[in-house]
Formats: sequence, structure tokens, C-alpha cells
Amino acid sequence: MRRTTVALLAALEALVSALVGYGIALVPLMLLWGMHFQLGLGLDVVFRAAADVWLLGHGVDLTVQLDEVTAARTGVPGAEAAFPITIALLGFALLTLLVARRIGRRAVAAGAPVVGLVAAVVVSGGVGLVATLAARHPAAHASVWQGALLPAAITAAGVLIGLLSSEQLRDRLLDRLPAAVPDEWLELAGRAWRVGVGSAFAVLTVSGLVVAWAIVSSYATITGLHQVLGAGFDGGVAIFVAELSLLPNLVLWGASWLLGPGFAIGAGTQVTPAGTLLGPVPGLPIAGALPSDGAPMAALWLLVPVLAAFVGAYLVSRVAVHGADAAAGRVAEHDAEHDGVDEWSPVAAEPGQVPWWHPLAVALGAGLLAALILGLGAWWSGGAIGPGRLAETGPNGWAVAGVAALTVAVGAIVGGFTARARVGRRTSPAESAPAEPDTL
Repeated sequence: MRRTTVALLAALEALVSALVGYGIALVPLMLLWGMHFQLGLGLDVVFRAAADVWLLGHGVDLTVQLDEVTAARTGVPGAEAAFPITIALLGFALLTLLVARRIGRRAVAAGAPVVGLVAAVVVSGGVGLVATLAARHPAAHASVWQGALLPAAITAAGVLIGLLSSEQLRDRLLDRLPAAVPDEWLELAGRAWRVGVGSAFAVLTVSGLVVAWAIVSSYATITGLHQVLGAGFDGGVAIFVAELSLLPNLVLWGASWLLGPGFAIGAGTQVTPAGTLLGPVPGLPIAGALPSDGAPMAALWLLVPVLAAFVGAYLVSRVAVHGADAAAGRVAEHDAEHDGVDEWSPVAAEPGQVPWWHPLAVALGAGLLAALILGLGAWWSGGAIGPGRLAETGPNGWAVAGVAALTVAVGAIVGGFTARARVGRRTSPAESAPAEPDTL
């Protein structure tokens, strides 16, 4: 496929992704405009609000200035002054990321990965900049530089994930690494990548299950809160879209809860396995799924990242050792046919002999990767959701990263050394067994 065609397809798909996300924000606002406000607002207000929601979903900070009447109705101290909304509605960002990943995979298949990446990023950045400038208003305006940069950055991350999913492209990139980088270090980095990323996503998976169970078990409370609001059909659609866009945030908050630091919904509040301390919360019905008390045996939740890292490190270590054993066996057979073994051969070591520092290096790398993924996710999932005390919402990214690094590293160390010990015990009897005398 020609590069021009690849660029056009990537640009078109990035544009369609942005328009779909914008449409998801626009539909409930149009319903509110037509049914609740009875077409009393200007249509430009609806389009600007949808653009602000789409930008907010990509992490762009929004500065809001309420009028005196609306600020008084909120009952929140400080609502009359301009305040930022910095929480990202990560459902929109997740949609952009998934579409961008598809763009990357198609660009690799077409043989023009760089062209597809550049085209998608340029279009996403352009759409974000246009949306930011078009939606600017004294009542609400987004950061211009963030509007141009953050949607493009999310698109770039998704395209790169799609590109790196191609084994052929990964091999080409590895071949271009400097010759000074030993193959041993590349293998250890690959093991650390698999353990760290796998452990982080295992925590997120368990968190998703916990959040789902909290929602299902609190269904009566959530339904009751929805009825108390009396939002009607149009308001119900708007609330549903808002809660759906916040679902990735809730999963990241659940991961922070599992790890121990928990999260806050307002200054002076905390939701942790050890206990819950809440004040007034935003009027979304899904808030009814928040735990009202701590969890029994709260410390046991820390076993989730430890066990995930243990299993991952154990499996990748065993696979690596078996691969090394097979390579050593092939070399030994070859050398035996040629009268001897070269003692300086890098694979001439006895099978199963893994250097003691390999598990430590893999565990350190896995812990850092898990901390990076979960810490950044926790940081990005929080932010200000309103004025005053609502300026502090979500987890503490540094605390989440620290606990993730420690628990994953400990589990990976134990798993790596367990695999090393088992392989050593398996090979020791064969090495120490005396040779049987030849018989006639």
C-alpha cells in the first residue's frame, strides 16, 4: 500500500475517532437542551459544552466561572470564584487509545508505520486545538496547549502500542540496537517487561472485578439515589454517559484501594481497606457503590500484586531456563561430534545454572514498570472535580507507585529464586551421580 494511502486512512480514522467521542458527549447534552431546557439555551452553548467534555476526557484542564446565582445554588464555599476541573473522564481517552492502537496495527501491516503514526498524531492534535479554540468562553475555557498536546499524546501512545504488537517490527528495532548491548540484558529486560506489565494488569483486572461486584451489590442504593435525583429520561442518559466515562477512573481507584493507599473524594476524606471517612459526595448515583466501612482482613488484598508477580516471575524464569537448557544441549551435541567442548563458549555452562543476580534484576525492573503503570494511572485518574474541598479527588500517585513497586518486586524476587532453586534441584542429582562402570 502506498504511503499516501496509509497517511490518509490513518488521518481519517483519527478524525472519525474524535468525532465519535465528541458525539458521545453531544447526544446527552442535546437531549437536555431539547427536553429539560426546552430549547431555551443557545445551541452554541451545547456544542461548546460537548467540546469541553471531550477535552476533559483527554486530561485537558478546564477553568470554570459560575455566575452568582448558580454558585449560590451549589452551596459549596468558594464556588463564586473561578476554579479548575482537572479530573479526566478516562472513558473518552480509552476510546481514543483503542482506535489509535488499531491505526498502528494497520500501519505496520501496510509497511508504513512512521507515516501512520505522524498522520494520526497531527490530526488528533489539530482536532484538539480547534476544539479548544472554538469552545473558549468566559464561563468555561480549556488550556490551549493541553488541548493541542494531550489528545495527540494519547493517540501517539495508542499507535505505538499497535506498532509494537508486531513481532516483525520489534525484531527490526532490536536489530538496530547498538552492538554494545548484550543479549543477556535484552533477555532480562524482556522478562522484567512481561512480569511488571502482567502484574499491573492483574491488579487492574482484580480491581475491575471488585468494582463490578460493588456496583452489583449496591444496585438498590444506586437505584434509590437515581430516583431521588428525579433526573427524567434526558437527565438519566446524561448521568449514564457521565458514569460510563468515569468507569476507567473507578477501576484505577479500585486498584489504589487494593494496594492500600486508597483514594479521596474531597479534602479530608479517605476510602481505604482499613476504613472509610467521607463527607458530602458528588450527586452521581454510582457513589452509592462506595464502601461504607473498611474490608475485613484488609492486608490480604496486598497479596494480589505479590502473587501476580510471583507467578509471572516463576513462569518466565522456568521458560528462560528451559530455553537455555535446550540451547546448551544442542551446543553440547555439536561439540561432542567435534571432539570436545569449548570451555569459553557462552552456553557451555551447566544446564540450570542461573546467575544469582538475574532474579534480582528482573524483580527490580518489574517493580519499576508496575509502579510506573499504576502510579501514572492513579495520578491521571484523579484531580479537581469542583471548587473548595472538591479540589482533592482521587488517589495519591506517589503512594500507589511506591506500594506497587514494593509488592511486585517482592513477589518477583521470591518467584525468580523459587524457579532457580527448583531447576537447580532438578539438575543436581544428574550432575552428582557417579558414573556407572562399564560392564562386559
